[in-house]
Amino acid sequence: MAGPAVRAVAAGSSTTALLCGPRGADAGRLLPGVDRLLVYDAPWVSLTPPEPRRDDVLALVEQIADGRFDRALVLASYHQSPLPAALVLKMAGVPWIGADSEHYPGSLLQLRHRRSPYRHEAAAALELAEAAGFALPEGDNGTLRVAGHPDMSALTGTGPYLVVHPGAAVPARTWSPERASRAVAALAAAGHRVVVTGGAGEASLTRRVAGDDALDLGGRTGLRELAGVLAGARAVIVGNTGPAHLAAAVGTPVISLFAPVVSAERWLPYRVPHLRLGRQDSPCADSRARLCPVAGHPCLDSITDQEVLAAVAALTGGGNRHGAAVGPKAVA
Repeated sequence: MAGPAVRAVAAGSSTTALLCGPRGADAGRLLPGVDRLLVYDAPWVSLTPPEPRRDDVLALVEQIADGRFDRALVLASYHQSPLPAALVLKMAGVPWIGADSEHYPGSLLQLRHRRSPYRHEAAAALELAEAAGFALPEGDNGTLRVAGHPDMSALTGTGPYLVVHPGAAVPARTWSPERASRAVAALAAAGHRVVVTGGAGEASLTRRVAGDDALDLGGRTGLRELAGVLAGARAVIVGNTGPAHLAAAVGTPVISLFAPVVSAERWLPYRVPHLRLGRQDSPCADSRARLCPVAGHPCLDSITDQEVLAAVAALTGGGNRHGAAVGPKAVA
C-alpha cells in the first residue's frame, strides 16, 4: 500500500531506497520505483519484535549513512509512531525527514504532517508524499501496482477459477480453517473451480482447506508467483491481510472477509472492485486484537455460504462491482 507514495517519490528523485522489515522485503521488490532495498527488523514494528540491539541499530545507521540520502519519508500506519525511525534516520545524517505524527517530534521531523481522519493507508501515504513536494507522474492514476508477475497458468490450469486465501499473520483477521474448508466445498458444489493459496509455512492449512474440492498451491509460490496466480483469478476471497492488497495491485476483484478489529476505511482493498463480508458490530470491533477474543469468531465465521456465493456472483457475473451490500447482513 506504500506503492503510490513510492512512485511519487521516485518520479522526483534520482535514486529511491525503501527501508522495510523482513516481512515486507518481498513486497518491496515488487514495487515500481524502488532502486534499492534496506531491510531491518525494527523492534517497534515487527509482530514478533526482537530485543533492540545496539550493534544492529548502529549497523543500520551506517548503512543509511552510506546512501547519502537527501530526504526521507516515514510511511507508518495510523497507529504507529514514526519517531523511532526518524531518530535512526537523523543519526544517519539524513537532513530532511517527513512523517504523519500526532506527537511532538522535536528536531526529528522537518515536515510534521497530519493525516485526515480515517484516511485509507494508501491515500494517506500518497498525501504525505505530496505534502513533501512529490507528485505522481502524468498518467499514473494512483492505484496499487506491482512491477510485473509471471503467467501461472501452467500451475493453475487454463480454465476460470476463484482463489481462496485462508491464512493471515494475524489470525483474528480471517476465517477459521474449518469455516474456510466449508466455504471451499460450497463453492466447488456450486460449480466454481477453486485454487487455495498460502505461503511456505501454511502448507498444512491450505491442504486442510482445499481437501478434495480445490487445487492446493500452499507453499508452491513466492510473492511474485502469487501475484500471477491472483492476476489470473476471477475473484479472490481473503481476509484483511497482504494478499488482499496484492490482489488489488494486479486488478483482481476481492471479496474481503473483514474482521472489525481494525478500521475498514483504512484497510479495505484499495481502488479495486470489492465486497466486504463480516459482522461489523461484533464485540471485537476496534480492539486491534490479533487472536479472536470472542468465542466462535462470530464476525467472520458466521458469514453464510449463501453470502459468499452471492458475493462471487456480484463481482464476476455482472452485478454491482463497486461495493454494494450483498444479503441482509453483508456490509460493503
